[in-house]
Amino acid sequence: MTTAHPTPRRAGRPPRSVLSKERITAAALALIAAEGYEGLTMSAVARRLRVAPSALYNHAASKQEVLRWVQDHVMTMVDFSAFAVEPWDEAVRQWAWSYREVFARHAPLIPVIAVLPVTDAAETLHMYEEVARGFAAAGWPEERIVPSIVALESFIYGSALDVAAPGDIFDSGALADDFPVFTSAVRSASDAAGAERAADAAFRAGLDGMIAGLRQQLAAHS
Repeated sequence: MTTAHPTPRRAGRPPRSVLSKERITAAALALIAAEGYEGLTMSAVARRLRVAPSALYNHAASKQEVLRWVQDHVMTMVDFSAFAVEPWDEAVRQWAWSYREVFARHAPLIPVIAVLPVTDAAETLHMYEEVARGFAAAGWPEERIVPSIVALESFIYGSALDVAAPGDIFDSGALADDFPVFTSAVRSASDAAGAERAADAAFRAGLDGMIAGLRQQLAAHS
C-alpha cells in the first residue's frame, strides 16, 4: 500500500488577509442594518467576523475609523456625475434622487452619517468636491455653496426615511370628522399622486421647490 503524504504548505504569506477593510466595513454595515447604530461596537464587529477584538484593532484603530469606512463605502453608491456635464440645477436633481435612493436602502445609517465628520473620508470628500465644483462653475458665491448643500442634504435624509413610512401614516382614523381640512388634503394628495408612491410625490414636490428657491438665490447674487 502506498502511503499518502500530505501536500506541503506553500511558503510565504497567505493569498489574502483574514481581515480587510472591505470585510470589516461589510460587517459593520450588517450590524447597523440589524441592530441600529447602538449595536455597532468593535466587540460586536469582531464577533460577526469571528475574530478576537485584538485582531480587529490591528486593522482599524477605532470605531470612528470603521464608521468613516462605512461612510465612504455608502457614498460611493451616490451618483454625482451629472455635476460635470449638466447645468447645476439638473445636476442637483439627479444627485438628490440618487442620494435619497441610496439612503432609503441604508436608513439606519442616516442618524450616524448626518452628523459624522468627513475628516479623512476620501470618497465622501470626492463627492462634496464635485458638487461644490458644479455650484462654483454655475456662479454661486463661495460662501453660499456649503449652506446650500447642507440644506439639500437635510431634505434628502428626511425624505429617505419617509420612503419606509407606512402608506397610511396620515390616516386620521375615527377622528377624521374632527380634522376635516387635513383629512381632505390627505385624500386629495393620494388621488393626485395616482400610481406614484406618496414618498416619491412628496420628494418630487419638495425638491422642485428647493431648486426653484435656489435659482432665486443665485439670481439675487448674480
